[in-house]
Amino acid sequence: MDDMLTGIHHLTAITARASENHRFYTGVLGMRLVKKTVNQDDTSAYHLFYGDGAASPGSDVTFFDWPVARERRGTHAIVNTGLRVAGEESLAWWREHLAEAGCTVGEIGERAGRAALVFEDPEGQRLHLVDDGGSGEGHPWQDSPVPAHHQIRGLGPITLSVPDLAPTQFVLTEVLGMRPERVHPVDGGTTLHVFAMGEGGPAAELHVLVESGLGPAMQGAGGVHHVAFRTPDREGLTAWAARLGSVRLPNSGEVERYYFRSLYFREPNGILFEIATDGPGFAVDEPLDSLGEKLTLPPFLEPQRAAIEANLKPL
Repeated sequence: MDDMLTGIHHLTAITARASENHRFYTGVLGMRLVKKTVNQDDTSAYHLFYGDGAASPGSDVTFFDWPVARERRGTHAIVNTGLRVAGEESLAWWREHLAEAGCTVGEIGERAGRAALVFEDPEGQRLHLVDDGGSGEGHPWQDSPVPAHHQIRGLGPITLSVPDLAPTQFVLTEVLGMRPERVHPVDGGTTLHVFAMGEGGPAAELHVLVESGLGPAMQGAGGVHHVAFRTPDREGLTAWAARLGSVRLPNSGEVERYYFRSLYFREPNGILFEIATDGPGFAVDEPLDSLGEKLTLPPFLEPQRAAIEANLKPL
């Protein structure tokens, strides 16, 4: 189809400790809180969006704040989130910085052909920093505690674990139009398959680990809820809704999220995917220079503001 996916839009994970989550992602990782809102389907929970200085599509790690137990790790899940930085010098800076912050952090190594640094957040969220070679634009946040040249530039790649590659690969390539690019052996005898979107590169890659010997994951704090892929505009999203319908892949249909428009579906191994538009963006209801400083609600939730705010704990 003509309206191809252009890359990773955002990734949504789960936290059971919103205040600690906020301190870590802004204070340690130096990301900007670009939107403080609520889960539109469960207004008792925060939905926190962390991104770059310009709140760019493709830079957002987001969290639902749910009082749940820790994730049980396994397959049928998104198992690692990549965050892009520019250069191995930055990876060295980050290793020292994360160790000083008390994080579980590995050595700088190679991941799918690129220099990378694997670490975890305080709830066990599995992350890695990857050298993207400085490709594409960067939008540092001027108030970040991290020096501008070391700041996180955006998302990607995202890693899935599935027990059986074939059905997932069919959807990625034949339905979503991703390209199989390369295969890497991984410790333990398994393989990692790299699929690319749009112009490719780490901001537009999905990595799939084949792990047939693992049991299924159970979502919880420290785990990932879903990953979203980019389409430029509503016309593109409408085309994707038609595409999914034509292959009879069950999906949500188009959903208005106010800051973007989305549709949701599960690939055959049960992992939740979203396709989301680049616009209108987070500055639609507050100035770009003061994003995230107060609780914002989409218009349809504004009449419930008093009740919503009463149920939320201060960050």
